[in-house]
Amino acid sequence: MVEMQELSGQRVTSQRRLLFDLLRHSEGHLDADELYRLAKEREPRISLSTVYRALSLFKELGLVEERHFADEHHHYEVKRKREHHHLVCLGCGKVVEFQSPLTKRIKEHMSRQSGFEILNASVSLEGYCERCRQERG
Repeated sequence: MVEMQELSGQRVTSQRRLLFDLLRHSEGHLDADELYRLAKEREPRISLSTVYRALSLFKELGLVEERHFADEHHHYEVKRKREHHHLVCLGCGKVVEFQSPLTKRIKEHMSRQSGFEILNASVSLEGYCERCRQERG
């Protein structure tokens, strides 16, 4: 798990630490508004612009990854050492993380075929979760 030590010359403020800890311990993938709402419960003086600036800094430093799922929002998660992928429900927006040994084989195959040095793969499979499938009839 990534830890927030020095921020390349940037101060590790209590607000930045709070935001990073909320991201690190979240159950899902938070967008800026959700992160702001959670942070405001603990630190009433925090502003939405502080959240956006911190997310930008965390992303720039490689601490978090920005994800674009089926909606217009950007979602953020702490960068993990283990590669993982996402199932995204087009109905309710639920996101489920998964890992697959197939990804390693695809990267190896494509690397041999294309000559690319493939460092990372991002797979996002979209569909409907069981609950939304039932609701759709």
